[in-house]
Amino acid sequence: MQEHADTQSSAPLRIGVAGLGNVGATLVRIIQKDGLELTRKLGRKLVVTAVCARSRSRDRGIETAELEWFDDPVALAKSDSIDLFVELIGGEDGPALAAVKAALEVGRPVVTANKALLARHGVALARIAEESGAQLGFEAAVAGGIPVIKTLREGLGSARIARVYGIMNGTCNYILTRMGNEGISFEECLRDAQKLGYAEADPTFDVGGFDTAHKLAILASLCFGCEIAPDEIFVEGITSISQADIKVAGDLGYKIKLLGIAQRSADGIEQRVHPTLVPKTSAIAGVDGVLNAVALETDHVHELLLAGPGAGGPPTASSVLSDILDIARGNRVPPLGVPTAELIPYRQAPMRAHQGGYYIRLNAKDIPGALASIASRMGAAGISLESVIQRPDLRVTDTGSDGSKTRTIVLLTHSTMEATVREALAQIASDGFIVGEPQLIRIETL
Repeated sequence: MQEHADTQSSAPLRIGVAGLGNVGATLVRIIQKDGLELTRKLGRKLVVTAVCARSRSRDRGIETAELEWFDDPVALAKSDSIDLFVELIGGEDGPALAAVKAALEVGRPVVTANKALLARHGVALARIAEESGAQLGFEAAVAGGIPVIKTLREGLGSARIARVYGIMNGTCNYILTRMGNEGISFEECLRDAQKLGYAEADPTFDVGGFDTAHKLAILASLCFGCEIAPDEIFVEGITSISQADIKVAGDLGYKIKLLGIAQRSADGIEQRVHPTLVPKTSAIAGVDGVLNAVALETDHVHELLLAGPGAGGPPTASSVLSDILDIARGNRVPPLGVPTAELIPYRQAPMRAHQGGYYIRLNAKDIPGALASIASRMGAAGISLESVIQRPDLRVTDTGSDGSKTRTIVLLTHSTMEATVREALAQIASDGFIVGEPQLIRIETL
């Protein structure tokens, strides 16, 4: 096992960076540019001595002539020429996993921004780190430049967290914000997001809610002291959100946000990702554009909201650097907040009744008896309706198989169970009075 960097407080901390994309190149640039200031604050020099990247000839705007280049990230992770390994490759398996494991196994501290890797292998990697005495930092893996991991691992003392929720994907927040502000379609917003670099060519991971789910799984483990459970999350993206939903929600005093929510109950832990109607007066409703926000509800501090840039080179590199500084100072904390031996098995709670109820948009056939039948099905299921709204301004041109015109009907329910609503909607669809799929969005009172 190599001698730990924190025992060499006067020697430079030699850093190896695997992955020189936007975040990796920005990190190297910051360390090279701000080296004197970092040394003054730390009392120790930080120096990037080695890197691993696909292309050696690409211009990244950083000085590379004196850097040792590796073609294999695992070889870099094991090299005695570095004291700390930074993984910015990405991906939940393959080279990223192999390199992180290799570094931890020889006792070398690791900093990563890889939420997919941690969601899938975080417990196993934390266990390896504990066994070898290495530190594992991952502040940049959740919410970019927002220090939510440090807050959860070190800043809340004995506070017991009841719920964590937030906006954790800048792509989705950008799209929903523009849809609300400019009245344009999801498809048009997505194209603009891709042009601006906010969305990938294949945006499924973001707009499908999966990126948020990975981040939520990590936060749930830190909040509730449980094992990471990325496969136990209800996930629904924003691709079905229309201008009709945005407009009606706005008229009713709500904004639509893609939220990740995890909460503790007597039955276990509930994790869900989905579009949500939030009151315009709530703090999280004001988090727009590519910003992220994470809210923590605790017994000591009723609600703590952390907000800021959730992605991009400088914010993410800043979070990576904060982990590097902690390691250089010798700060030690269990990767998942508590030793892995004390993590409780994840126990999934059912989707609970939601205090704010549900928003349901239907394209109902404009024929006698349609509305009465819909209301009757809801009543038979024990669902109390707060309001039934017919929107002539949102009349659509779809027709039923019998040639009937349709009209847009919006139902707002009182608190009820997820399964109950879905069962009632299935019965309504089987009655033949609606055209197309019903739109169901949860309402949260935050």
